Amino acid sequence: MSQRNLAWMLVVPALVLMGAVISATAPPPEKDYKLVRTVVDVMAEVDKNYVRELSDDEKKKLVEDMIQGGLGRLDPHSTYFNEDEYHQFTSDTEGKFGGIGAYLTLHPQLQILMIESPMVGTPAFRANLQSGDLIYKIDDKSTENLRVDEARVFIKGVAGTKVVLTVLRVGTQKLEEVPLVREDIKILAVRGFARDPASPEKWDYFADKESKIALIRLSAFNEHTDAELKGALHEAEEAGAKALVLDMRNNPGGLLSQAIKVSDLFLSAGKIVSTKDRTGTGRKWEATKDNGAFESARERPMAVLVNTDSASASEIVAAALQDNGRAAIVGERTYGKGSVQKIFELSDHKTAVKLTAEVWLTPNGKNIHRWPASKATDEWGVRPDEGLDVKLTIEERRQHILHVNRLDKLKPKGEAPKPGPDEPKLDPNYKDKPLEKALEHLRKKLVQAPERKPS
Repeated sequence: MSQRNLAWMLVVPALVLMGAVISATAPPPEKDYKLVRTVVDVMAEVDKNYVRELSDDEKKKLVEDMIQGGLGRLDPHSTYFNEDEYHQFTSDTEGKFGGIGAYLTLHPQLQILMIESPMVGTPAFRANLQSGDLIYKIDDKSTENLRVDEARVFIKGVAGTKVVLTVLRVGTQKLEEVPLVREDIKILAVRGFARDPASPEKWDYFADKESKIALIRLSAFNEHTDAELKGALHEAEEAGAKALVLDMRNNPGGLLSQAIKVSDLFLSAGKIVSTKDRTGTGRKWEATKDNGAFESARERPMAVLVNTDSASASEIVAAALQDNGRAAIVGERTYGKGSVQKIFELSDHKTAVKLTAEVWLTPNGKNIHRWPASKATDEWGVRPDEGLDVKLTIEERRQHILHVNRLDKLKPKGEAPKPGPDEPKLDPNYKDKPLEKALEHLRKKLVQAPERKPS
């Protein structure tokens, strides 16, 4: 091999990654040398014999794709960040960006860019995009062979600018162009049942006014979630709430610390969650005394609504409340995102690798994570309590998104919400079946609840 070939190979990210692995051991094992040598040999043959000469940028991109392909084989959540992507990633963690408000992934079989979940109240949500919708183009750029991190660069942009997605919606066979206007995405974690007609900037928390059953929707787990939730619970209790529906449908998750704090709000004792790493060891969290909200399960019954798009942190909360007997779980089996990713910055301090390092376990020790090879009969996700499973059709899922979008809309006092000219129409006979099931369950619990004595 020529010195020139070896020189350019030694600066590409693959060898930075391999070098980080090797430098962590003393002395470096022979098998790691062999792995590095294989990569170098392959790239040397490309440089020498490929039909045309590659530019330095093309060589770098080829090696990055080698890394991504290998990590993608491990699981969908492990990835490599080149310098631009790592900078973008660290910028995103500041919590504000111009975009459409959707979590993206790759379809596990087709390897096509896919909506994992829209964020409530964002352009993607208002356009009725939903989990499973496939994205074939971003403006005029095909998403074929485009990684998720690359796609995000094209979708994000300055607030107020337009982006057009060409999508194949779930259950359809025709591509559709969906124009979206980017916004500064600020994730509002907590919402009530509907806008207050008398004061549209406030929330009406009662899903059942007669029975005094409140509903609080949790759409994300960001750094303000627990504080927002405490405020909403206080308002609901001040208004006389006797029972609570915690709606975490379409909640893609977020910060682990917030999942623990939210769980702890409703628990006075017991395990919340634990992790297990490659060695079989891990971390665990338990509820703290005197940190509970909404009192006991017997006096203040709770139901938690989940669906197939409830993932990660929302699954941790659902499992913690279920296993500790604090709340009944109603709806559908959850997504099964029970793994922990950690960011490892590489030796150049400009690139990084994100690796799945741990898996979550429920308080009862059950697995949450659904691996690519997992079957429906395997243990993963959080299942509804017996008798509280509610199956939905694709159309019913669509109608639910439309329904929630309508409830979220700010409107002038006394004016009924009106759909836009191109907005899909909400079925006038729409029924929120999971919510009705939860309300039915809580009404029975309230009948059994002991009479509360005034303090």
